[in-house]
Amino acid sequence: MKIGLIQMPVTSEKEKNLSYAAESICECTGQGAKLVILPEMFMCPYTNEAFPVYAEQAGEETWKMLSDAAKNNSVFLVGGSMPERDGNRIFNTSFVFDPAGNEIARHRKIHLFDIDVKGGQCFKESDVFSAGNSITVFDALGTKIGLCLCFDMRFPELSRIMALNDVQIIIAPAAFNMTTGPAHWELLFRQRAVDNQLYTIGVAPARDENGPYISYGNSIVASPWGDIVYRADEKPATAVIDIDLEMNKSIRSQLPLLSARRTDLYRVEKI
Repeated sequence: MKIGLIQMPVTSEKEKNLSYAAESICECTGQGAKLVILPEMFMCPYTNEAFPVYAEQAGEETWKMLSDAAKNNSVFLVGGSMPERDGNRIFNTSFVFDPAGNEIARHRKIHLFDIDVKGGQCFKESDVFSAGNSITVFDALGTKIGLCLCFDMRFPELSRIMALNDVQIIIAPAAFNMTTGPAHWELLFRQRAVDNQLYTIGVAPARDENGPYISYGNSIVASPWGDIVYRADEKPATAVIDIDLEMNKSIRSQLPLLSARRTDLYRVEKI
């Protein structure tokens, strides 16, 4: 399966961000990608001040651009994330579209990024966002794919539930920062891949040292063996990565972790 990853710069100009995303999606499909992934908050700065200003409802400008891009390029598209307004609430939401431009999934970030690291990053998403309440799995190209957002990836129960529901790939548009990124980015994606014997993919915004929120970048693909299949640096990057899903079966037959679980002692339920 050929998957396109877009690690893009994000500016305060929404139209510029949308245009960059649309052009990059076309570039990925030109290289054979059948599924393309944008980063978390690809259309606006990652700040609590910006989220209400840039928030849109489903069906408005950003949603329509994503739908049109999926249709025009005949590709499955994971639209990173954007501030989604629904009534008087705002969610950090990732929309997924099929090659006909139909919305086939919508993930609202379920674990909000509220941290205060001594000597490092302090951020409180819950000041603006409401938390989602659904685990998101969708079908694309004959494969079940799990979708989460950034901080969601830190919770192993979520990835395990996805694996128990036959997910073969976990995708996480994410914007780790310069405190959490160097410490935990690679570690988390490799560990979730090894724990559940599947591919994990993280797609981040490019780093802007002068921006209000400095992304770690380093978009990543980890194999079910825990190898790094692809890793970007901090700069803008567009890559198409070919992954072999047969490797999931091979690794699981050699190290039967999922079937060896002691469900008489502990249990994580399917959805």
